[in-house]
Amino acid sequence: MTTVPPSPSAAGSASAPKGGAGLLGQLGPGLITGAADDDPSGIATYSQAGAQFGFGLLWTMLLTYPLMVGIQMASASIGRVSGRGLAGNMRRHCPPWLLHGIVLLLLLANTINIAADIAAMGEAARLVLGGRAPLYALGFGLLSLLLQLLLPYQRYARLLKWLTLALLAYMATVLVVHVPWGAALRAALLPQLVWERGYLTTVVALFGTTISPYLFFWQAAQEVEELRADPAAAPLRRTPQHSAAELRRIRVDTLVGMGFSNLVALSIMLTTAVTLHAQGVRKITSSAQAAAALRPLAGELAFALFSLGIIGTGLLAIPVLAGSAAYAVAGAFNWRSSLALRPRAARKFYAIIAAATLAGVGIGFLPVDPIQALYWSAVINGVIAVPIMAVTMLLASRPAVMGPLPLAPWLRALGWLCTATMALAVLAMLLTSG
Repeated sequence: MTTVPPSPSAAGSASAPKGGAGLLGQLGPGLITGAADDDPSGIATYSQAGAQFGFGLLWTMLLTYPLMVGIQMASASIGRVSGRGLAGNMRRHCPPWLLHGIVLLLLLANTINIAADIAAMGEAARLVLGGRAPLYALGFGLLSLLLQLLLPYQRYARLLKWLTLALLAYMATVLVVHVPWGAALRAALLPQLVWERGYLTTVVALFGTTISPYLFFWQAAQEVEELRADPAAAPLRRTPQHSAAELRRIRVDTLVGMGFSNLVALSIMLTTAVTLHAQGVRKITSSAQAAAALRPLAGELAFALFSLGIIGTGLLAIPVLAGSAAYAVAGAFNWRSSLALRPRAARKFYAIIAAATLAGVGIGFLPVDPIQALYWSAVINGVIAVPIMAVTMLLASRPAVMGPLPLAPWLRALGWLCTATMALAVLAMLLTSG
């Protein structure tokens, strides 16, 4: 990612951080990143886990929370400290074959994920409003693209922040169904592990859905965007006197954002466990199918909340998927890249956003099985997550990247634990896929 360095005077006299005015003032990139993790494709995975295994996989959300916090905090810290996104730092410190391979696979996986999300949004709109799902999908894709092209960054970031409220629909859904909280709590805290292929495959799917590579690139890039939005700010490696307050803000933002993400996932798994699983509905292949199956079991309100949540979180996730791909490609080739720039000033960057979004829309009109597409997207994400996480942790330990502000030992340990856990998950996926 090309950065515009501040003048020497600005770098030496950067203003104090502005993110300390209460909890809401500290929420931004981490909150949006966590909410975008619960995209329609993720909703389908969580729904399938609840429908197939009831409360049996609630424990995975308790385990993935600290792991998500570790790797996302490392990514965000790299962006804020160095003033460059992940791909920009990789371009400087990694061999080209590794960087270009990772970026190409990320672009492919994100485009397929966009296609699956747009299709799910179209189907959810059809369930609620009637009409044709592909036309709704086309409208949602074009709306998302226009918002990214036309809205200035600060207004766009505020819009994404408000869109996170769409996920409250899933917490509300839990309130309109009956949950035996004692049994759910026991299952979450005292899991009964099942060494069976379907169980292990679903665990791997949950890990792959929750810890996704595009989130690493997005949160790091958004920290750089926030840095650029303040003319008096500079990368923390140049202004270490402000590091304590800024790194504390990143920690709060990430803890809340990833906590929100996992609470929503828990809500979806609980809802489908006490409705679909309890009634013998064990196979869910899309988020829209989960919403339709809820209607006769949990009533119109639960159905409407679940369906509208799919549309709302899709509008949040599509720009994150397209944007993270564009940041990665632009960083790899040292193009100008910022949502604060007008499209004319960063044509290649916005061209990647447009191409990924429109390709995702186009896939929806092809005779492609969306479930197979989603499966291959998850496989690609799982494969590239491990090297990306390993490179991220190595970058976060290098003085050439972090200057006098390397990661704290506890955060470094948590990040490497997340990397090792994901590597084991990928190995399990390969061993069980045969």
